[in-house]
Amino acid sequence: MSVTLGFCLYKYFPFGGLQRDLVRIAESCHKRGARIRVYTFAWQGELPDWIELCLVPKKGWSSQSKNRHFTQWINEHRQTHPIDLLIGFNKMPGLDVYYAADGCYEARVTELYGDFYRLGGRYKHFSRYERDVFSSQSATQVLMISQLQIPIFKRFYQTPDERLHLLPPGIARDRIAPPNSVELRREFRREFGIADDEYLLLMVGSGFKTKGVDRALDALAALPAKQRNKTLLYVIGQDNPRGILKQAKRLGVEAQFQVFSGRDDIPRFMQGADLLIHPARHENTGTVLIEALVAGLPVLVTDVCGYAHYVKDADMGRVMASPFDGAVLAQQLSEMLAEMTESADQWRRRGAEFASQADVYSMPDVAAEKIMACAAGEL
Repeated sequence: MSVTLGFCLYKYFPFGGLQRDLVRIAESCHKRGARIRVYTFAWQGELPDWIELCLVPKKGWSSQSKNRHFTQWINEHRQTHPIDLLIGFNKMPGLDVYYAADGCYEARVTELYGDFYRLGGRYKHFSRYERDVFSSQSATQVLMISQLQIPIFKRFYQTPDERLHLLPPGIARDRIAPPNSVELRREFRREFGIADDEYLLLMVGSGFKTKGVDRALDALAALPAKQRNKTLLYVIGQDNPRGILKQAKRLGVEAQFQVFSGRDDIPRFMQGADLLIHPARHENTGTVLIEALVAGLPVLVTDVCGYAHYVKDADMGRVMASPFDGAVLAQQLSEMLAEMTESADQWRRRGAEFASQADVYSMPDVAAEKIMACAAGEL
């Protein structure tokens, strides 16, 4: 079956998780014979030669007006350049398929804001865009990546079960610890000047506030002096680091803290680190958690992350119960560091076992199968 699929998201940059998912799913569809078109405001990085790129011109002052123009422009473009399906990676009207990387906006508003917030234009715009995807009257098929979010969307929108399709995780196999992982770790730590008796905490992800970088800094500063003086924190992600750099200086840990922009050598950092810390405020899934597990890297994470249960399943760290307590985070971090010498080899063995047994790689192919079935009228 020859089909043309349109994928759309507001912005593509090479180190975003959502962006990587789009390319991997689109590539899997391409391998099944589909022609691929991508609509976006901006594309940064390498463009695969099998993608037809359509850059949508920006128009409007606010994000809401830009989003409305984005939707309108695509709809007009489709009239003269037809596609069989429109697959969205941001919530918007007119989608045939939506990849649900974001949690329920209406639930967050209900939890965090009062009725006054609902009078604003921002709320009206984003609630309408979410409703157009999830309402019981919509025809959009939804590819869910978080089991935790399914009952939440159903509570607010009564979305029929037959339109919600749960996908398995989909990490790249290059995250698995390679046979020469010990050598890679030694080379990494030598390159960055990390001593054998020092601990390296790692955080990976764009959106420093959401991921809880400030919480991790507070926990680092609260460690007992003997541990704190031998512990480093590296953060990798796309965001403005000004605020967290000021916080590190205020806490007196700036010499132990380093921020890197997005990189393509994350597996090397995971082999060089001792612990992935991820005290996120909210996280639909948390793919980096699974990437750490298959790399043999233990994890300290908050339970709001959709994939946090994998840490428990693999017995590869600790999952903090809500509500968040900074003192508890610092205590659990200290305890895990104290266990490091005796437990590191055990965690690596558990990670290898998890990597060989768990279905955490097939998401792009399963998503592509669902999309192609939808194009054939079988979904």
